[in-house]
Amino acid sequence: MTMAVAVPISPPKITPTKPIIITHFPENPKPLILEKCKTVKDLNQIHAHLIKTRIISDPSVAENFLESAAILIRHQPMDYAQSVFEKLNDPDSSAYNVMIRGFTLKNLHHEAAVMFKRMTENSVPPDGFTFSCVLKACSRLRALREGKQIHAQIVKLGSGSCGFVENSLINMYANCGEIGVARKVFDEMSNRDVFSWNALFAGYTKSGHWNEAVDLFHYMLEVDAKFDEVTLVSVLTACGRVGAFELGEWVSEYIEANGLKGNLTLVTALVDMYAKCGRVDKARCLFDQMSRRDVVAWSTMISGYNQASRCKEALSLFHDMQKANVEPNEVTMVSVLSSCAELGALATGKWVHFYIKKKKLSFTVTLGTALLVFYAKCGSAENLIEVFENMPRKNVLSWSVLIQGLASNGQGNKALKYFDLMLENHIKPNDITFIGVLCACSHAGLVDRGRALFASMSRDFNIEPRIEHYGCMVDILGRAGLLEDAYRFIQNMPITPNAVIWRTLLASCKVYKNVIIGEESLKQITNCEPLHSGDYLLLAGIYSSVGRLEDAIRVKSEMKKKGIKKTPGCSSIEVNGVVHEFFSEDTLNPESDKIYAETEKMMKKIKMAGYVPNISDARLEAEEYDKETSVFHHSEKLAIAFGLIKTSVGTPIRISKNLRICTDCHNATKLISKVYNREIVVRDRIRFHHFKDGSCSCNDYW
Repeated sequence: MTMAVAVPISPPKITPTKPIIITHFPENPKPLILEKCKTVKDLNQIHAHLIKTRIISDPSVAENFLESAAILIRHQPMDYAQSVFEKLNDPDSSAYNVMIRGFTLKNLHHEAAVMFKRMTENSVPPDGFTFSCVLKACSRLRALREGKQIHAQIVKLGSGSCGFVENSLINMYANCGEIGVARKVFDEMSNRDVFSWNALFAGYTKSGHWNEAVDLFHYMLEVDAKFDEVTLVSVLTACGRVGAFELGEWVSEYIEANGLKGNLTLVTALVDMYAKCGRVDKARCLFDQMSRRDVVAWSTMISGYNQASRCKEALSLFHDMQKANVEPNEVTMVSVLSSCAELGALATGKWVHFYIKKKKLSFTVTLGTALLVFYAKCGSAENLIEVFENMPRKNVLSWSVLIQGLASNGQGNKALKYFDLMLENHIKPNDITFIGVLCACSHAGLVDRGRALFASMSRDFNIEPRIEHYGCMVDILGRAGLLEDAYRFIQNMPITPNAVIWRTLLASCKVYKNVIIGEESLKQITNCEPLHSGDYLLLAGIYSSVGRLEDAIRVKSEMKKKGIKKTPGCSSIEVNGVVHEFFSEDTLNPESDKIYAETEKMMKKIKMAGYVPNISDARLEAEEYDKETSVFHHSEKLAIAFGLIKTSVGTPIRISKNLRICTDCHNATKLISKVYNREIVVRDRIRFHHFKDGSCSCNDYW
């Protein structure tokens, strides 16, 4: 897909304001101060007159002037207001309130809290306005201890019945993670207005208490409380997170009936709800009907496609966003990179990376980690490391993605070196980190290191191993051929092994041709869940590898009798920004004739280099004489042939496969990489395979 670069919009021209000219200073200067002061020059001029006429000594005039300096001229720093305040003799609570409010409006929350402390130290009595502003500062600072102290003062002074103070308390407790206390404040309120309800909704949504938000709205309807559009945005967000589609539909009907579709934020929340509830097409229909769409609306729809695994549509919509000259933000970029990662669209993702640099988007931890995931899933270890090294800030997830990415790309030793560096930098690993570390040990064949790290999880890091970690240990032992050890390890697990654990052992049995443990593994899988096609094919592969062809045929026949069909293999390749998909023996591509001709030519070449078709990987329904042709036309071979046609000689070919690559395609791709002198990267359902010079990074174990 070709991406159109958005044309930057020129900023609007700002006409400078003319300074006011004072010919006669009025007896009551309040209107002049509050209405005419637009700039610091205006303040200076009026300030000079106030000092000259000594009117500044009037507390009400001084307060009005202070309000202009601290609040009305919003884009100016607080220095001027601070200097005026310091010259006041015995400032009263109104003057302190102006300063505290000014600090909070300019996001100087620490300074607001310090001013409140100074106010109490000077025995100036606070009022409801004071408490409301300083609680907002505590909320932004997440200063729970100070917020509780202020709450005690409110109760002591009897200001707790003031509605806007109670609303500020709800906000403060919710933002500090004490949502239960926030609800208690709410429940004890004698009178609740819509702001009270919205404060609690905001608390629930910010803290991820989605079910509670849904229940709260049901309660709101029961008591016939008034709600507004802000309420509905919170409710729709919660409905999307918990899949409460019926309530979301009710809200949609309410919006339609009350003519609220002109509210961009509300309709965007509705699009988000539909997408997250699995109604992506309905979300798109609503999105298309919007009279105007800002970056949030575009990002919401792109994210909806991405979360529904409709990644090609996500990238197509991003292309439309570029044509509409809407500048993407961090949220957009994260969703687009995620879609590129799922599709293996390296070229498109690299374009996005370039765009991020060109537009100088803030390189946050979230965006940087999304790039790491993208390069890891596209099999580009060099870019993965480069992005990580250039990230200004990294968290434990960033380190974990790097380690997992290197491990899955066959660089287990390098992954473990970064784990050691992580510990040296005093970054405490979590359970996700250890999945990556244990995978690295598995791919590098480091059994003893893997055992030691598994033991260290609970001993040194207080991390209780999950089923995924036990699965990694089974893979480590199985990959090393220690099948008996792996079987005993499973039997001694403190938690019940699931089908994935036994399936991992079954895959090891196929590699090492162990029929007895393979049969037992399959038996255990059936105790956990119904068998799927992959389980039958693994056991059939084990029988075939030891010459028990009748048993292999019996297993495949049993699979056929039960109507269990193998999931169609699908391989994709990106060429010139467009992702092309191939299914085995399909003819959907307009250049099918060329592709099949190139495939036949490719197979003849590798046959001359020693390739022998493995017809046991042919489709079940294929006739005996047609089995060789069947394996020739597997989806990954068609994708590789397309890559040979469409890409320059010597450049890498990158393929993504939805299933585990079969033995025949694995053997064939090794020879193709040698005969054509091409590096071929295949991402299958299990891992990455980097084919080069006739060998694979997985060492023929996958």
